[in-house]
Amino acid sequence: MEEYRRIADRVEAAVRDGRLRPGDRLPPQRVFARRHAIANSTAIRVYGELARRGLVVGEVGRGTFVRAAPPLPGPALAEATGAAPVDLQLNYPVAEGQSALMAPGLAALARSDVLAEAVARPAAATGTPEAREAAAAVLARPGWAPDPDAVLFAGNGRQAIAAALAALVPPGGRLGVEALTYPLVKAVAETLGIRLVPLALDDEGVRPEALAAAHRAAPLAAVYLQPTLHNPLSATAGEGRRAALAELLRSTDLTAVEDTTWAFLLPDAPAPLAAHAPERVLLVDSLSKRLAPGLTVGYLVVPGRFRATVAEALRSGAWTAGGLALAAATRWTGDGTVAAVVAAKRADTAARHALVRRRLAGQTVRTSPHAYYCWWELPAPWRAETFAAAAVRAGVAVTPGGAFAVGGRDGTGTAPDAIRIGLASPPPAVLDEALGRLAALAAEGAGRAEGDGG
Repeated sequence: MEEYRRIADRVEAAVRDGRLRPGDRLPPQRVFARRHAIANSTAIRVYGELARRGLVVGEVGRGTFVRAAPPLPGPALAEATGAAPVDLQLNYPVAEGQSALMAPGLAALARSDVLAEAVARPAAATGTPEAREAAAAVLARPGWAPDPDAVLFAGNGRQAIAAALAALVPPGGRLGVEALTYPLVKAVAETLGIRLVPLALDDEGVRPEALAAAHRAAPLAAVYLQPTLHNPLSATAGEGRRAALAELLRSTDLTAVEDTTWAFLLPDAPAPLAAHAPERVLLVDSLSKRLAPGLTVGYLVVPGRFRATVAEALRSGAWTAGGLALAAATRWTGDGTVAAVVAAKRADTAARHALVRRRLAGQTVRTSPHAYYCWWELPAPWRAETFAAAAVRAGVAVTPGGAFAVGGRDGTGTAPDAIRIGLASPPPAVLDEALGRLAALAAEGAGRAEGDGG
């Protein structure tokens, strides 16, 4: 056997027996080569082999990570492609008939003069007047509409978050975040050298007293919040909580980054935190969940005093939107495509939650009927990581709760024995069977525990 395969086998064994855990980052390839006394070229082949086996995933600018649920030998659902598990980690909603709705907007861009203008140069952070008006229309809610001149554009939602944090938090600065937060924020913070400070949660999201206490302990540079359909808990803050947070931002001279990426799914969503404290909140959003992940635009609504700084962060990070994507987004907004797809996805979430209620009846599941994800607090004796590994053997990939916990904790001092289930990506029939397998797996573990206790 070639040397690189033998080394890959040893790494795989470490993943299987838990010495390397989901989310662990492998060392840079040159460091790996030194540790194993091999050539850099061999290390490159080892990492390539691990990726081929589905054990690791490489992220540009971040490194190589052990997959949250590496594929293990075992039965997969019949509907899955090849031996790969049904993926309930990623969450890319695609509504039925969506492509047909989007096609006319793309056809209009195929005219040579329109296409030439769209691809001639990268879009500016400020986009065009038409794009800003369209973005303001997409983001508007009853009781609130952003000023089009306050809108800036990124290539996607992730880049919008990165630009906002880079503009507000210096390297080494402290960023308050929900104790369970969007994993991407953890990755962005690591890249930018930002220290994350977990903030305790309740049924409406971050507790104002937790934010105030963290800021008193040592000043925060900013705070990142998801007040509407929080990922992964699906919590939504009421108007009173939003008003309290806005007042706290003013009294502490803090600035918030408000992530509303999933808020479009809630038909009667409260006005954003940005409506309560427009001078202290940078709102970030994206077209990828509303429309499609393959051709997307990120949005930022930025108070005037931060606008130049955020625009510079977008430019220096090469995070501005592509001209073609921005032109397409503008057309899809104006011709009603975005609104039609949003309506279809809202209906889709209701149908998928009917499957969750049936398959996971009696389980402790935190979610909203409008969310494309749910947070399952596992029954004893399951631990999140062992359940995720067992789920893959049953043909389903899920995300263990530790991926969302800041510092590996959930704000209560313990690692969360919970998993997030993404409901958006597989067809409903595949999702239904996958949920059934997860329910059976949970029951099997509980049964073994009862037997052991007897």
